[in-house]
Amino acid sequence: MGSILVAMSERGVCAIALGDDPDALTRDLLDRFPEAERIGGNRELEKYVAAVIDFIEMPALGLDLPLDVRGTAFQQKVWQALRQIPAGTKISYSEIAECIGSPKAVRAVATACAANTLAVAIPCHRVVRSDGSLSGYRWGVERKAELLRRESKTSTPGI
Repeated sequence: MGSILVAMSERGVCAIALGDDPDALTRDLLDRFPEAERIGGNRELEKYVAAVIDFIEMPALGLDLPLDVRGTAFQQKVWQALRQIPAGTKISYSEIAECIGSPKAVRAVATACAANTLAVAIPCHRVVRSDGSLSGYRWGVERKAELLRRESKTSTPGI
């Protein structure tokens, strides 16, 4: 899965990023949060990092973190719908659009998924094209496929 970066604010986890280069993940975070401080030895953050890693390794455990979710009202609505999708379940962009009461907003749903900065906590990796094929993923389609593979091994699909 590569490197994992988890960041928190005073309100909760504000970023979970996946990538190949930990320095690039850190630079991206600092670009988004220029006032951020790097603090080592934070037990609460270490607990959250462990929870994210455990979830990636064993999705059946679930992931319950306090989140600091930042986005537009529409993005928040999409992300809340994504958090309702059980592990091991795939859903299309158009199904999410219908679920949030905006059936014509399929592209906007895809854009909201792409803007998600909380990998796995807001499971945009569970969203696929209408034909069931994989589409883009902020952290790489290969990671999306691997997350779905891991979830399918440990979960029973169904909403």
